[in-house]
Amino acid sequence: MPTEILMPALSPTMEEGTLAKWLVKEGDTVSSGDVIAEIETDKATMEFEAVDEGVIGKILVAEGSEGVKVNTPIAVLLEEGESADDIAAAPKAEAKAEAPKAEAAAPAPAAAAAATPAPGAPAPADGTRIFAPPPARRIAADKGLDLAQVKGTGPHGRIVKADVEAAKPGAAAAPAAAAETKAAEAPKAAAMPSGPTADAVRKMYEGREIEEVKLDGMRKTVASRLTEAKQTIPHFYLRKDIKLDALLKFRGQLNKQLEARGVKLSVNDFVIKACALALQAVPDANAVWAGDRIFKLKPSDVAVAVAVEGGLFTPVLKDAEMKSLSALSAEMKDLAGRARTKKLAPHEYIGGSFAISNLGMYGIDNFDAVINPPHGAILAVGAGVKKPVVGADGELTVATVMSVTLSVDHRVIDGALGAELLQAIADNLENPMVMLA
Repeated sequence: MPTEILMPALSPTMEEGTLAKWLVKEGDTVSSGDVIAEIETDKATMEFEAVDEGVIGKILVAEGSEGVKVNTPIAVLLEEGESADDIAAAPKAEAKAEAPKAEAAAPAPAAAAAATPAPGAPAPADGTRIFAPPPARRIAADKGLDLAQVKGTGPHGRIVKADVEAAKPGAAAAPAAAAETKAAEAPKAAAMPSGPTADAVRKMYEGREIEEVKLDGMRKTVASRLTEAKQTIPHFYLRKDIKLDALLKFRGQLNKQLEARGVKLSVNDFVIKACALALQAVPDANAVWAGDRIFKLKPSDVAVAVAVEGGLFTPVLKDAEMKSLSALSAEMKDLAGRARTKKLAPHEYIGGSFAISNLGMYGIDNFDAVINPPHGAILAVGAGVKKPVVGADGELTVATVMSVTLSVDHRVIDGALGAELLQAIADNLENPMVMLA
């Protein structure tokens, strides 16, 4: 029977997306791995590849449709020997997008993702139907495999050709439906911040001129994750002033020598390197919260907040302790540039144990940043400003001072450990040549 192509979850936080562009049309033949559409997720615009081979029989969701829920049918794929007459009446995607949020969040019936079982492969006793294309069914029949015992790796637990090729007769795996049921029963964090409804707020400003700004996927995700962070993470804050004069002088010398290579180091590049090395010096602080346990990381994977239109990204510089300042600078420029055009892949902004948020370039002296879960800490970096300080000889002098605040998850890092980490960061920045040793 015809196969429904479902709206994929292209990032861990994606609940709905925009079908930005179809790259195929009805009647086109596609193979597994062919790019068939561009989809805007909560964070980026990504290519969507076909999982199976067949002919695009019907497009259910029009190009440019917004708010398409994950696992909503977006097209119908016809397999060998099938025609458009075989397509059952498909639900209107527009109606689904406009349905109340509670209805949209309800799990789809198991039959919506079902397909006819392979010959010789009976449906499971619980009535769940097998979802697999003809090539996979043929291979299963030849190998004497029971498809009910093969774990599918395709969308919605669909069994693909590679699954049956790798499976051995008699190998058992938990049915995908059971995993989906368990996931559906798991408690979910609130999708949006609590507070008064839009109608209630609108009444408060009745008679006043207002502009209503519709939330896009990124802003909804930012609101949800920051609400979760402030409600569930026990933050505490450590503050320190760091003298930058030695760093600024050293940076000027390096930039002069690197000018021929077209490299220009920023203060932020030094901050990234300083944090990466500090996490190695204080390894117990290089950790994340994992629900009922703590995961300690070996490498220093440092995330850096990048402001983009409508929200922010936190691209991750992996193995930052191993990279030179010039390499970090080039990688950061590349990630930030692609973040602003929403071209980052999920693996480029997911992960890390520690983050940096730098508002110094906006003239902010100091601030408190919100931890990005599951990170253990985030460093808020302010501007470097000239201030009177007492020198080592007791005399009053002027120095360029940068105020930083370390926001710490108390479940992961205790006060003394956080203080040790912040001191290590300060030592690296005040003695920049040590970072090259």
